[in-house]
Amino acid sequence: MLRQISEDVRVNLKDRLRELRDAIRQSRHDRAGETPRDIIDNLPPFPGRSLLGHAASAVDEALTIAESFVPHSRPLKVDGTTVKSLRAYFPQGNEDRQISGERQFRRDMYYLTRAVLAGLGIENPRVHEASFSAVHAAMRKRHADLLAAATEPAASTDQIAAACSALLVECLNHRPIQLGETTTISGDRAFDIDCLAPVVLACGLATKGETSEPDILEIALLATEVREDRIRQAVGQANAVQELTPVLATLLAHLT
Repeated sequence: MLRQISEDVRVNLKDRLRELRDAIRQSRHDRAGETPRDIIDNLPPFPGRSLLGHAASAVDEALTIAESFVPHSRPLKVDGTTVKSLRAYFPQGNEDRQISGERQFRRDMYYLTRAVLAGLGIENPRVHEASFSAVHAAMRKRHADLLAAATEPAASTDQIAAACSALLVECLNHRPIQLGETTTISGDRAFDIDCLAPVVLACGLATKGETSEPDILEIALLATEVREDRIRQAVGQANAVQELTPVLATLLAHLT
């Protein structure tokens, strides 16, 4: 339990440091007189906030040095090989294996989601890694039966699709994407679906194919665009997981 608490605090701290980083960079352009301490005071309460206060000046100095060597707009290299299968993210076994799977899941989902957002031309999105940690916990708690079936070596397409459907619904419920105040599409559920569905489908493809290819994410993006209306319609139903399963099963069957 203590180990998990420590992990939760660390993930939340990383999210807030990212927000602080973005806010500092923005303040250099818009509010030259605002200090890192002023920015921290405007952030909502969260575990580990006191640690963040001590780190503010160091973060600002580190950013100044780093940005002198690395262009601000330089993207992370993320492709289909980043995504792993459900078996990697939700392994059976002892606590160490499960914690390792959760850590891999939230990190991969964070970077994959940012890659999708970058492809859509969204600047400075806030993607909360802690939200994906909550998604992982919700999947373990609410959809253990679907995960057990989907992670079997001989799992069927329908079983994998059902687990991925639950995963997409949980991602949407926990809303890991927070766009800037000036972005008019902030809070749009349809936009969240467009961003998260490709990531979840890519995970399903990696699960069904046992390997991750560099173009899996691109394929998933194109496929979910084609079935965009059907996915949105299914997610809007009361029994979203059940309605979404045949949609994803069809995509998985045709793409593998």
